[in-house]
Order: sequence, then C-alpha cells, then structure tokens
Amino acid sequence: MQKQLIECVPNFSEGCNLDIIKKITDEIEKIDGVKLLDVDPGKATNRTVVTMVGEPNAVIEAAFQAIKKAGELIDMTKHKGEHPRMGATDVCPLIPISGITMEETVEFAKKLGKRVGEELNIPVYLYESAAQKPDRINLASIRAGEYEGFSEKIKDPNWKPDYGHAIFNERSGATVIGARDFLVAYNVNLNTTSTRRANSVAFDLRENGRVKEENGKKVLDENGVEVREPGLLKSVKAIGWYIEEYGIAQISMNLTNINITPLHIAFDKAVERAHTRGMRVTGSELVGLTPLKSFIDAGKYFLQKQKRSVGVSEKELVKIAIKSMGLDELAPFDPSKKIIEYVLQEDQSKSLINMKLNAFADETASESPAPGGGSISAYVASLGVSLGTMVANLSSHKKGWDDQWETFSIWAEKGQQLKTELLNLVDEDTNAFNKIMDAFGLPKNTEEEKLARSQAIQDATLYATEIPLLTMQKSVACLPLIKEMVKIGNPNSVTDAGVGALCIRTAVYGACLNVKINAGGLKDKALADKLINEASALLQHTLSEEIEILKMVDERM
Repeated sequence: MQKQLIECVPNFSEGCNLDIIKKITDEIEKIDGVKLLDVDPGKATNRTVVTMVGEPNAVIEAAFQAIKKAGELIDMTKHKGEHPRMGATDVCPLIPISGITMEETVEFAKKLGKRVGEELNIPVYLYESAAQKPDRINLASIRAGEYEGFSEKIKDPNWKPDYGHAIFNERSGATVIGARDFLVAYNVNLNTTSTRRANSVAFDLRENGRVKEENGKKVLDENGVEVREPGLLKSVKAIGWYIEEYGIAQISMNLTNINITPLHIAFDKAVERAHTRGMRVTGSELVGLTPLKSFIDAGKYFLQKQKRSVGVSEKELVKIAIKSMGLDELAPFDPSKKIIEYVLQEDQSKSLINMKLNAFADETASESPAPGGGSISAYVASLGVSLGTMVANLSSHKKGWDDQWETFSIWAEKGQQLKTELLNLVDEDTNAFNKIMDAFGLPKNTEEEKLARSQAIQDATLYATEIPLLTMQKSVACLPLIKEMVKIGNPNSVTDAGVGALCIRTAVYGACLNVKINAGGLKDKALADKLINEASALLQHTLSEEIEILKMVDERM
C-alpha cells in the first residue's frame, strides 16, 4: 500500500527574531516521521513560512507542538508587519501529497484544530476544503479585520470559532487551520516603489478583480452591492506592496490551483499588465517550496515562445525557468532547496547513474557481480536514444528549417522521456539482482521459513526477469525516433543516428540474454516460456529494424 504523505505549511507571525524561529522549528524536528523542508523568514512581513512533510499523524503532532511553542514565544500585542495576520500561528494548511485523499486530509485538519482549540485555548477556524460554513472557505474572509479587529469580531455569533472558546486570546490571537490544494506563494518584482501602482497590476490579475467605477464612482447593482470587474487569472489572489528590504514594490500572488493558472502564465500576464501601465517586471521570487512540474512546464513554455525544441534535459528546463522568470534576481536560487521533489530525494551517492563515467566503469569492472549486463544494456540504450534526441535538437535549430522546429521538438521530447526511463532501469536492474541475493539470505530453519524463502526467491527471480524485459520494451520504443532522424534529420548528423541504432541493437540483445537466463530460474515454466518468447520477438524486430536503419544511413551519407 502506498504511504500516505501530507504537507503542512504553517505561517508564524515572526520573521525577524531567528532565535524564536529556531525554537519553533526545533519542535518540528523532534517528531519522528516528519521532514522539515523549508524555513523562509521575511523581515518586512515579519512572518515565517515553514514547510514540512510526512505521514499524517506525525505531521499533525509536529504542527501542534510548533503552534504551542509559537503561542509561548510570540506576543501578538507587539507584532507589526506588512502581511495580513490574525495570530501567532496565522494559518496552518494541510496539503495531500500522495496516497491520501482531500477528504481524508480534512479529517486530519479537524483533528489538529480540535486539539489546538481545546488544549491551547486558541480560537480555531477551519478554511478551504475543511470549512464548515460557506463564508469560511476563503482565508481572506476569516482574516478580515486582522488581529487588531478580532477582539470585537469574535463576539459576533456568526464568527464563533469552529474549535475553542469565543474568547479573544490577546497574546496568541486566532489560528486558521484547513486542507487545501498545493498553493504557490509567488511575488513579482516591479521597477517601482509605488504600492498603488503595484496594486493596480494586482487587481488586473487576481480573479476577484476590482470594484467597477464610472465617472469616479463605484457601480452598484439593483441590490446596492458593488459590481466587480473580474481579473485575468482564475485561482489567483493578489495584492501590491512595498518591500523596504528590497527597495521595490511587488505583486504578491497566491496561486491556489497551478493546474488552472500555472506559474509561467502568472508571470507572463504580470509582465503584460505592468508594461501596459508603464512599468517593467525585473524578476520574481518564490516563497517556500514548489513542485518540479511548475519548473518543467515553465521551461517548455519559454522555449516554445522562442520556437526552440523543448526536448532538453530536466536540468536545462529548470535553468531556463529560473532565468526566464528572474527567480534569482533578489537572491541566489538553489533548485535543490526550493523544488519539493529535489528536497525529498534520498541520498543518491550510491546511484549508478549519478556516478562519473570512470567511476561507473570501475564499479562495473570490480569483483562485484553488479552492475552487470542488464544495467549496462539499459545504459547503452540510454546513450542510443540520446544520440537520436541530439539529432532532433540539432535539426530543430538548423538554419533554413525554422518551419520544422516543432516537429523535431516533439521527437526530442519523446527522446528525453525514454532516456530518463532507461537511466532509471540502470539502477533498477542492479536492485533486482540485490532482491535475489536478499531472498537467498532469508532464514530456512523451519518449514514455514523454507516456504517463505522459496516464494521470496521466485518473486525476486520474476522481477529480475521482468526488468530486462522492460529494458527491451523501452529500447524498442526508441527505434521510431532514431529511424525518423535518419530519414528527415540533419544530414550532417545521420551517422550519429546510425550509432544510436547500433546502441539500441546491443541493448536489446544484451537484455534478451538476461531475460533468458533469469527466466530459467522460474518454477512456472509456462510463464518462463511466455517471457522468453516475448523477448525473442522483440529481439527479432530490433535486428530487422537495425538492418533497415543502417541501409538508410548508407543511402544518406
């Protein structure tokens, strides 16, 4: 069963005193099963955004302890800051990451809220997906009036907290807890110091837009309600502010659904509207962590605008996204610390595909039986498709071929995907071998242990057969790309595509040998024959394609 993971992003009303911030985050790091991903303090906002991830029960325990410590250390009667706020822990959302539904996440938000309200005597309001009333879905509605206005607001029966007593907690204020989709906090930098002008762009962009005016007066509908002109971007909240620390005004945005309005669209529309109003966007900044997909999509978007191939490496796409949106204008931008998937990556030092070429060769040549032929086959295939992808990218940039760039870009993108899948199989083939070794090392003292060991050996042997078969399948999937590049690609690189075909042939043949020898260890002979027959058919198809491709290479040379 897939492990349940949720993210929690509490916002604490302290951004200047690093000692206080450290004492709060120390409480999080004491809890097993939780990883502290990011701590992002802001002096001007006097606010710190903390990001943690882990299994649900561990996360809500860490969140509770952090909220408790913040209540002890932060005195809201003395708090000043640019960002709207209503409590020492202003807001604490839970976000489903994997293996858990939004509905299940809501239940954990309620569990946390109940405990904070009852044990800490802090009024708690539930928002977004956890909201118990329609007017509490929107965080801004709950926070309206901020801390200063809350002593009166909490007396209103309509604003009775969901958990805790309807009594104003002067020191800690109130806390909003909820469950929501992944939110990206994103600020766009302007070449102005005017908050009013930054707000004018923010109102152009945000979904809620602005109040409509005619002849300098607000337009009201038949019920006397203000008529609003909607903004350009759905699922976007935005305001303008001046940041003394940077000496500039910013458009501060919350992208509440990056599937509806992704990062790059928010940036480009901000550029467009700022230009219309006589300003220029100079860069942008991300607060907290952001999914890798946002960077991949942004990199491809900006390459497409340049009519360039999007079939480049993940690393290059991330780099293009950072540079295109000026994410490194105000401070260095380290993808390993700002992209959630990179922060969560386990130690890769023992990964074969992260080794230098000479180290990989040395490891292969050592007395260890792994990496062996299966891993090498996957690696050779990755080199073969990389050559085909190179030809596609070179062809997309060839002078006089500008009208074909998109065709080659599509092929290059397919090549990059196959390359990544094959590189993953380099390590997975070695992992499959290790599974067999682990199975043979299981105890066999009792009949029950002997049966369990025998079954484990069979399961591991089947897996060790399926992995090279998958390598064959992925390798064969590379042939149409290589064949097409020989046929229509840059003629100066036709031999590179030919070498790619030779690599694929070697990879398929090598992986086929592994399928056959590993299948020989299966007790289910019908299954073994089925796997061997499939492998043999893939090999024959590859040998036939290789002959045709090399013939085409000779004809184009």
